[in-house]
Amino acid sequence: MTGPRAHSFLGLGPHGFHRVAYVEWGDADNPRVVICVHGLTRNGRDFDYLARELARDFRVVCPDVVGRGRSDWLTHAQDYAYPQYCADMNALIARLGVEQVEWVGTSMGGLIGMMLAAQPNAPIRKFVINDVGPFIPKAALERLAAYVGKAPSFADLEGVERYLRETLAGFGALTSEQWRHLAQYSAVSIDQSSFRLHYDPSIGQAFAGPLADVTLWPLWQALRCPTLVLRGTESDLLLADTLKQMIASRPTAVYAVEISGVGHAPALMTQFEIGTVRDFLLQ
Repeated sequence: MTGPRAHSFLGLGPHGFHRVAYVEWGDADNPRVVICVHGLTRNGRDFDYLARELARDFRVVCPDVVGRGRSDWLTHAQDYAYPQYCADMNALIARLGVEQVEWVGTSMGGLIGMMLAAQPNAPIRKFVINDVGPFIPKAALERLAAYVGKAPSFADLEGVERYLRETLAGFGALTSEQWRHLAQYSAVSIDQSSFRLHYDPSIGQAFAGPLADVTLWPLWQALRCPTLVLRGTESDLLLADTLKQMIASRPTAVYAVEISGVGHAPALMTQFEIGTVRDFLLQ
């Protein structure tokens, strides 16, 4: 199996064009496409473990949402918002030249997927939404606000890894190899002696004002595609009661799996998590 291939395209926003980077796995001619979209401060390389397995059956595309990873930073911080993210992902689907896709979205990536899949004639055939839902409690947003948008620097990748183990503790009991993988793609060298996180700190401005619970139930109820909901049993962002309501509102189209001992969000790196996603997409 060959490794990921790097590509990019131009997205258009209120203040001009910007480059959106993505990596692609598997047969480029395979009409079965899975798009994997990451969380708030993350990037497409979070999905390397999952993509490597899915690439046996699918063409797998993992973008860096604008402002993250290898994608451009926007010139106006207010443009870091879901309308722009959805427009960019629609442009990505158009670029791939397929009529339908499967969607795997973690946290922010799950919300982008929900917003797209709720639209009439949406191209999303199956939807995996990872540890996020139509109700997001204020307390979870406050936890994110405590670190999103900060701009720490690190002397080495070991420092990056220690930072990630603390801020992303909800990912669960990852191996040392997996934490190092995340550290490698979560930081970029500033000079010969320091590293910074691989995202634009301006994305944190969305958390600068007063925070409140977020409710998106009309979007959830508008979905028509089969949906797999993943939840970490210790998650503070997708609450157990919210998951129950998600299932009750769409009982014939929603499958739910809880990952024991994991918070926000399952990293989709363990064999159980990967197998659960793969089985759903293939069934």
